[in-house]
Amino acid sequence: MLNRILSGDYPRSRVLAVVLVALLLGLAFAPFIFPGVKALNVAAKVLIFIVLVVSFDLLLGYTGIVSFAQTMFFGIGAYGVAIASARMGASWGALGVGIGSALAISLVLALAIGLFSLRVRAIFFAMITLAVASAFQTLASQLSEFTGGEDGLTFRLPELLSPSFELMEEPFLGVSLDGKLITYYLMFVAAVVLLLAMLRIVNSPFGRVLQAIRENEFRAEAIGYRVVVYRTVSSVLSALFATLAGCMLAIWLRYNGPDTSLSFEIMLDVLLIVVIGGMGTIYGAAIGAVLFVVAQSYLQDVLRLGSEAASGIPGLSSLLSPDRWLLWLGLLFVLSVYYFPTGVVGKLRARAAAGRVKAVKAVKA
Repeated sequence: MLNRILSGDYPRSRVLAVVLVALLLGLAFAPFIFPGVKALNVAAKVLIFIVLVVSFDLLLGYTGIVSFAQTMFFGIGAYGVAIASARMGASWGALGVGIGSALAISLVLALAIGLFSLRVRAIFFAMITLAVASAFQTLASQLSEFTGGEDGLTFRLPELLSPSFELMEEPFLGVSLDGKLITYYLMFVAAVVLLLAMLRIVNSPFGRVLQAIRENEFRAEAIGYRVVVYRTVSSVLSALFATLAGCMLAIWLRYNGPDTSLSFEIMLDVLLIVVIGGMGTIYGAAIGAVLFVVAQSYLQDVLRLGSEAASGIPGLSSLLSPDRWLLWLGLLFVLSVYYFPTGVVGKLRARAAAGRVKAVKAVKA
């Protein structure tokens, strides 16, 4: 049963397995373990980024394609839900139309970009996707009649997902069972299902071909695989997953604007998360998203405490100022790359493999 759920892709490391189970349980019970609005928002952001990073890792880690268009598809998903809900009202039909329209638009755009651009060299494809994503961001900012322009769109959700909805009058374990909590668990289920779906994709024969293309494109072509077709399908699947992540973002925030879902900073965050977690490992997306989002959200608070504790030391107090959190975040990233060059997942798996080799040698001796 577990083999079927994980598609045969086991952690292959006891430490990694423990970490993954801890993350799963932590996200599943986050509203009860970490009460508070900020903690719930951080947990929801982790779920959104897990899906977004998984979509990007399919391209970069498994197919070897560098694309900067993920934020475009991410924004399409968010705008699809926002525009449909703002125009059709707070209904499940509006959500369905928004999600369906966003997926259809992303499908067409991904096919167009893939068929016209994937035949060129990697660096040129990356530049093409960057240009298209920048053009889309400008378009979203200017079409204020549809997108709300720079101000974005605020909309309402069905009553069940509204914060004003209360499932029970009395709190359960100190947590109010309201529409916000229902929305969180809806996103949790969606993130888990999409993560398992991506595991099935990368461990299928299709996924093996993608990895062969990543390792040696010319050899895969010589064997008989149509590389352009496989890369195009990979690009489309990646776009659809990124679109669903954007839909999750809009549903959680009940708002969307250019800076919320189309900012290039989001693309940089995704790149950092992939490197931290480990390219070509779906589990790395989950671990990297948790580490990065938590650090990004709470580093300022930690620095504030450190600055107050070191108030008697002028130089150290200034260095630990919360305003310097980006400096410390960059330092943490450099250290993570130095000590985990293949990502957290790659390092843990390599250490476990080395331990097994030593154990076999010891038995033979």
